[in-house]
Amino acid sequence: MSALTQHLTPGERIYSALLERTGEAAPEPRLGPVRRLAELAGSPQLQYPVIQVAGTNGKTSTSRAIQTLLSAHGVRSGLFTSPHLIDFTERFQIDGQPIDADVLESVWNELQLPLSVVDAELEAKGEPKITFFEALVVLGFAVFADAPVDVAVIEVGMGGEWDATNIVDATVAVFTPIGLDHTEILGDTIAKIAKTKSGIIKQGSIVVSAAQDDAALAEITAAAAAHDAKLYVSGADFSIGEDRLAVGGRQVDFVGITGHAYEPAFVPLFGQHQAANTSLAIAAVEAFFGAERPIPDEVLEEGLGHFTSPGRLQLISKEPVTYVDAAHNPHGAEALVRAVTESFSFSELAVVVGVLGEKDAAGLLQTLAPIAHRVYATAVDSPRSLEADRIAELAEVAIPETPVLTVDEFEDAVADAHQWATEEDGRAVLIVGSVVLAGQALALSHREDWGIA
Repeated sequence: MSALTQHLTPGERIYSALLERTGEAAPEPRLGPVRRLAELAGSPQLQYPVIQVAGTNGKTSTSRAIQTLLSAHGVRSGLFTSPHLIDFTERFQIDGQPIDADVLESVWNELQLPLSVVDAELEAKGEPKITFFEALVVLGFAVFADAPVDVAVIEVGMGGEWDATNIVDATVAVFTPIGLDHTEILGDTIAKIAKTKSGIIKQGSIVVSAAQDDAALAEITAAAAAHDAKLYVSGADFSIGEDRLAVGGRQVDFVGITGHAYEPAFVPLFGQHQAANTSLAIAAVEAFFGAERPIPDEVLEEGLGHFTSPGRLQLISKEPVTYVDAAHNPHGAEALVRAVTESFSFSELAVVVGVLGEKDAAGLLQTLAPIAHRVYATAVDSPRSLEADRIAELAEVAIPETPVLTVDEFEDAVADAHQWATEEDGRAVLIVGSVVLAGQALALSHREDWGIA
């Protein structure tokens, strides 16, 4: 261990080592090296069944809901999601809890020899070494094999067909709503993106999909048919009945793929999109256990009682009222705006916005316009961040006749927004635009001891 890394936590040491590899934003469209690395590590991904979750928005929330329902069944489950908000260990969870950092480091150390072998093989062929995300995925698979888990819920990183997670043969393939994102890599139409994402469908598997744009559903349907996979689609094969606002979330009537109408269930999150994510999760768990029987009502109640989705319209301060949301594209912002409009009655809302450079910042800001009474443009703590003054320029066009302030440092932007919010009753603050920014907000709330997050 070098002197530079010995003061770091185990999770920080692993993350630091991974950052020396090609980053998550630049995946290699290949599976061969990932399979080779997994093979040298003992093919851990073949040691348990997998529920794999792809889509544009709602993947993490849906994955977390699936995991809580599995745990409520008494099934030992693993959950792999990305990126993390605060601590690297968040990406690997066993029964809803981040993996112990020392256990994670032990598995990481065992992976070093396979990594060095595959890196050398790739270098000899003139190909890029194993990337950040490729190594991360195999690390996750190995963690779950060592646990061991009875089932793993695996969130796809980007796309599907050539995403590193796709070395699994998923028993159930789940699709959250598909929209335009990562267009420079996945394609510039919903049909192209959906075709890539539908590559997670395997022969004889079960497919569960949210309601989709017609072009996306056509691609999923074609892929399911080509692989003799049974397809269940929201609105046709499972559904939401009455969906009512409740204190701290929603009270929802779900109908599963079994046709069973569940007793009204409390979903402790805001927004109709979270009811839709929960409905998708229920259908996925029903499919996993066998579509002939519903989830017992007491299991559903217990599972949803433990359902959380950090960074998704999460309250992090009461004085002043401050929420954080990880929406980072127009599709996700649409759901956020609906949730804020329906669930809250703020007199004015200040929006603190930071966006990564590859994202559709103009589209995001335009979507946020109906709820933004004041905008603080700031920078994300990432070399990929769009500059604050550029965000401000876009905001002035997207949200005309609204005060737009440029504050380069995120903490200063939040402090200024908080000062404004305390000056009149009914004001609140929303931090939005990036998963990385959401993590910064949560970390800030902990450091400042706001007493919520």
